[in-house]
Amino acid sequence: QVQLVESGGGLVQPGGSLRLSCAASGSIFSINAMGWYRQAPGKQRELAAAISSGGSTNYADSVKGRFTISTDNAKNTVYLQMNSLKPEDTAVYYCNAGVKTSRTSRYEYDNWGQGTQVTVSS
Repeated sequence: QVQLVESGGGLVQPGGSLRLSCAASGSIFSINAMGWYRQAPGKQRELAAAISSGGSTNYADSVKGRFTISTDNAKNTVYLQMNSLKPEDTAVYYCNAGVKTSRTSRYEYDNWGQGTQVTVSS
């Protein structure tokens, strides 16, 4: 089993910043990608940012230039630095990871954290 635990959400004013963290633990042989998804009320869950084990990144157009994803591979932790936050960034943010639990298993991507609320409001 793999556990993902997020932290760092909260209430922030427009233009402010927040940093989310997500630590993966459990039966981890290797991780090939980690990412942050978000779901606003009444909307579908969408990718905000992702990063591969090699360091390649992918961002939603709506967050490019404002959000930065990074990892500490030694700690199996992914971060999301969010700057210049807007009210439309308000959502529950979920961490996701592609994890292999043994040398011979395949990567499984159905690993999710419990979510952390980010609210951008004055």
